[in-house]
Amino acid sequence: MAGMKGKQKTVRDMILSLAVVGLAAGVIYLFVPHDDHTPDLERVDYRVELLTARRAADYPVAAPEGLPSTWKATSVRFQGDQFDRWHLGFQNPGGQYVAVEQSTQKRADFIDTASQGAKATKVTERIGGRTWRRYTGGRYDALVLQDTPGSTTVVAGTASFAQLTKMAEALKMA
Repeated sequence: MAGMKGKQKTVRDMILSLAVVGLAAGVIYLFVPHDDHTPDLERVDYRVELLTARRAADYPVAAPEGLPSTWKATSVRFQGDQFDRWHLGFQNPGGQYVAVEQSTQKRADFIDTASQGAKATKVTERIGGRTWRRYTGGRYDALVLQDTPGSTTVVAGTASFAQLTKMAEALKMA
C-alpha cells in the first residue's frame, strides 16, 4: 500500500497544478485587451490618380459617381507599364470589399487575376445600359463588362452581387 499513497499524491499534485495554470490563464485572458472587429481602413482621395489615369489610358477609365459617403475608397493605383491597369478599391457600408479593375491585358488572364479565380456563369444582367456577366467562386464574386473594346472592366470583391451591382450602376467612364 505504501506505493499507492505516493501515486495518489502525484496525481493530486498534477491536478492542483493544472487548476492553478488554468486559473492564471483565465485571469490573463480577462485582463488582456482583445478586439475582434475589423480594423477601420483609412479613406483615400483618388481624384489625382483618376485624372492621371484618364489622361494616360487608351480606354475610358471607370470611377463611381454619386455613391453615398458610407462607401469608403481605400486603395487606388494606375500602372501604365502593366497594360494600363486601373484599380480602385472600396469598403462598402457593411465592411465588405469592392474593387473596380480595368486593363488592356488579355481578357481571360485579366479576369482571372482581377476576380481572384472566379468562373463565368451563364447569368448576364443589364446595368446602366450595359451587359455584365456574373462570375462566382474563388475568393471574390465579380461582374465583368461584356462590351468594352480594347479593355476589360471588372467589379469584384467579397460583397454581395447586390453591392457589386450598386458599384457597377455608379460607374462613369471618361
